[in-house]
Amino acid sequence: MNFEESVKYLLALGNEVLAMKLGLENIRTLLEALGNPHKKYLKVQIAGTNGKGSTCAFLESICLQAGIKVGLNTSPHLISITERVRINGKEISEEEFARQVSIVKKTSEELVEKNKLETLPTFFEQITAVALKSFADAGVEVAILETGLGGCFDAVTASQAEIVALTPIDFDHQKVLGNTIEKIAAEKAAIIRPETQVVCSNQRPEALQVILKRSDECGVLPIMASEVMASPMNDGFCFQTMKAKYENVRLGLLGDHQIENAKVAILLAEVLQERIGKNLASHIPQGLAKARHKGRLEFIGRFLFDGAHNVAGAESLRRFIQTSINQPLTLIFGIMRDKEIEKIGEILFPQASFLILTRFENQRSMELERMWEVACRFLPQDKIFKAECVRKAISKALEVSSVSHLILVTGSLYLIGEAQKILQESGQTKAIVASDEYR
Repeated sequence: MNFEESVKYLLALGNEVLAMKLGLENIRTLLEALGNPHKKYLKVQIAGTNGKGSTCAFLESICLQAGIKVGLNTSPHLISITERVRINGKEISEEEFARQVSIVKKTSEELVEKNKLETLPTFFEQITAVALKSFADAGVEVAILETGLGGCFDAVTASQAEIVALTPIDFDHQKVLGNTIEKIAAEKAAIIRPETQVVCSNQRPEALQVILKRSDECGVLPIMASEVMASPMNDGFCFQTMKAKYENVRLGLLGDHQIENAKVAILLAEVLQERIGKNLASHIPQGLAKARHKGRLEFIGRFLFDGAHNVAGAESLRRFIQTSINQPLTLIFGIMRDKEIEKIGEILFPQASFLILTRFENQRSMELERMWEVACRFLPQDKIFKAECVRKAISKALEVSSVSHLILVTGSLYLIGEAQKILQESGQTKAIVASDEYR
C-alpha cells in the first residue's frame, strides 16, 4: 500500500470512537503476532481528562534535549495521521507509515483467517500497533504513550508501561466512562499495575481517593505533583521537587494550567533518569521551554487555536482569554454532539464579540441549530452566525472581524485540524509561532 491507500484502509475500519471496541484481547493478540514490539523499550503511559497531550509534549522535549532516542504516540491528529507517530521529535514519514500499516493489516487479516481473532482490530487498535512497532524498528529507548480514551480498556494500556502518570481527571466521555468522577477515575487509574511507578497530578478529592485506592491494591506509592512547589521567578518559574530545584524555567506552552502539566513532566523525567541512568535533570528547564503542542493555545498569524472540548478545558481557555488577551475576539466554534454544550457555551460564548457556529467533517459533529439555541442565551442574535462548513466559517470570521480582532478557533480538535488545513492550503498563514507577547 502507498500512503493514501494506508489511510483509506484505516479509515474504512470505522470511526475512531464510534467503532471503539472495549477490551484488550484483540490488541494483545495482534502485538504478540507482531513479535511484541512494545517489550523492546521503556514506556511511559499518560492518562487523564485534560493535559495528557501537553504533558507528553513536555516530556518528549526534555528527552530530546537530553539526547535520548524517544518515540511519541498521541491522538487524535490535526492534519496528517502521521502526527500520531513521532520519533526523535519528527513525524514518521508517509512511506514508513504505509509500510507499517501494510504489515499490521496483513498480520490482522492472517489472525482472522486462522480464527485467532473474530474480527479485524479497530482503527485505534491498529494505529496503536503501528506506533509501537515503529518505535521498536527505530530502536527508541523510551516511548511516551498518550492514552486514547479512559485507560482500563484502551489499546495503549496493552503496552504495559513501566511508568504511568495521571493528569487532572474531570468530566468527559461520560457515556463511555461513567457519569461520576469516581467512575471516570477508576477507568483511568486502571493503567496502574503492580510494580509500575506512578506520578499523579493534583486531583479532585473524589478522583484522588480512587487513584490512591488503586495504587494501594497494586502495592505502589504514587509520586504526587502536589508536593512540587512552583513559584514565579524573573520571567518564568522556579520548580522545587524533593530531589532538585529548577530555576528560571519558561514554559513553551501557554496558559496557567500548564504549570500543573509541567510538574508532572518534571517528576516523570526524574523517574526516567533513575530508570535509564542518563542525565535528564539538567535538561529539564530547556526541555520545558522548547516544548510545543499543536492545537493547544497555538497562534498562527491572527488566529488562535485551542482544543477546549470539555468544561475543564473551556475554563482554562477562558482564564487565558481574560488574563492574556487584550483585543476583541471573533470565535469560530464547533464541537461533538455528545459534549456539554450548555456549560461550555456559558463559559466561552460571552467572551466573543462575534460567534460563528460551524460543523466539521465528522459524523459526530453537533448540529448547528443545537449550538444556535445555546448561543442565543449569551449573545445578541446579530452577533451570531451559522456556517455549514469550516471553510465558510473562516470566510465569515474574516468578513465580520476588523484587523484588531483575534480569531479564536475552538471546540473539537477535529475542527482545529480542518481549519488549519484550510488555512495552510490557502497560503494565508505561514509557520506556527507561539507569540512571546502572550507568554
